[in-house]
Amino acid sequence: MLSWTVRRTRLPLLALRCPCGAESATTGEGRFRVNANGKLLHVWLLVRCVRCARTSKLAVHERTPVRSLDPARLRAFESNDQALVARTLLDPALARRNRFALDWRGAWRLESAAVEAAWPYRVAVGFLDPVPVRPERLIAHALGISRGEVERRIKGDRPLHRTTSTGFSFVVLPAL
Repeated sequence: MLSWTVRRTRLPLLALRCPCGAESATTGEGRFRVNANGKLLHVWLLVRCVRCARTSKLAVHERTPVRSLDPARLRAFESNDQALVARTLLDPALARRNRFALDWRGAWRLESAAVEAAWPYRVAVGFLDPVPVRPERLIAHALGISRGEVERRIKGDRPLHRTTSTGFSFVVLPAL
């Protein structure tokens, strides 16, 4: 069985409308803003418009009691920990609360080995990050075949035309 891996190469852009008319934003260097108001804490992830560089805030925690946050997590917010920036940005609950979507175009790559197996052969695809891809497009690109040929030659354990961000496997049949 061959193994392919979908890996994030950078953080995705955010599909987020700006007053200048642009519809994309980036986390830039990945910074949090932490503000204490008495015993309540506000934590925001700062994002910047790709066109006008205007800074906006995505609410991570609002009016949260300071004692309810783990001290290590609070230090990570204050020190702008990059792993925490990535985890926070990829959190679907944050996207729903702040009304944005992730734009993964150009933010991932497929790592695959050269095919030297006997026909038919099985391929398992794993995801290191929740990158949404359509399996038929991923397979067509990796094997250098058309999507029509993917429909004829690929037998999978799930629909190939439906977007997924979880692992799947398929069998490649020989060309007729």
